[in-house]
Amino acid sequence: MKVKDLFELRQGNGFELMHIASTNGGSDINFVSRTAQNNGVVAQVDIVETATPFEAGSISVALGGSVLSAFVQKKPFYTAFHIMVLVPKEHMTLAEKLYYCMCIKANAYKYSYGRQANKTLRELELPDTIPQWVYQANIKPITTTKLVALDSLTSVENWGVYSLGELFKFHKGKRLTKEDMNEGAVNFIGAISENNGVRQLIDVEPMFSPNCITVNYNGSVGEAFYQHESFWASDDVNVLYADGWELNKYIAMFIITIIKSSRYKFSYGRKWTLEKMKESTIKLPKAEDNSLDWLYMENYIRSLPYSDRI
Repeated sequence: MKVKDLFELRQGNGFELMHIASTNGGSDINFVSRTAQNNGVVAQVDIVETATPFEAGSISVALGGSVLSAFVQKKPFYTAFHIMVLVPKEHMTLAEKLYYCMCIKANAYKYSYGRQANKTLRELELPDTIPQWVYQANIKPITTTKLVALDSLTSVENWGVYSLGELFKFHKGKRLTKEDMNEGAVNFIGAISENNGVRQLIDVEPMFSPNCITVNYNGSVGEAFYQHESFWASDDVNVLYADGWELNKYIAMFIITIIKSSRYKFSYGRKWTLEKMKESTIKLPKAEDNSLDWLYMENYIRSLPYSDRI
């Protein structure tokens, strides 16, 4: 069975986000792009008088970018360029739609940045029958409770500038060859951008203790993660421990976001070496006495939706 047998294929809107971004902040219409993250949603937008939003429950499929990233959209939506919208020809449950999204994504290996799926999606082969386990899967929406009430982020203009070398003690990971990696239970942190940096589990004595931040200086340069378990880090990773102050997972999430905002300065050809990283500066909130406001950073993260899931 092919995609065109199960779904009506409708071309996306091809809108530019900047032209339709929400001006009131209260829009209930999502804007879907070719990203593989956040269900494809990158913003909320206003109604476009000349275009009716696609209905909630439709499936968005990226034809370029993160090719064949497929998501069931929970709200009405518009799309960016090179998005196809699939509408079931017959009634489908949410579980069935999610199953077909998974099947579509499984074909992504056939494509690349230079080979898009705009001409081939409709002919893509899908399973003729849906396995019984799909109907037995327990699909529960993720719920969240804010841990702290906080109005908004303080003005960045009033934040202080600090070098990473002032804030952290730096350690460098150690090279480990594939021949020396046997399956085990210790996290191996590589220079990747996913899975909290954990490339695999290996059988070694941990090299580093938890409660620290790892930052890639090579590979996916500038990706940063909080490590809450003991681990081994590759030589492409720098390990940062709090120097004279107490780190926790909430403060780490605040600082990681700011560290990652410097990624654009570096690339595979321009490494973020240990010395450059120590000299790099970031801006952080200050208290009234001009000391770093660690409590505010923690409470800001704890005030965000899904902070109780960290």
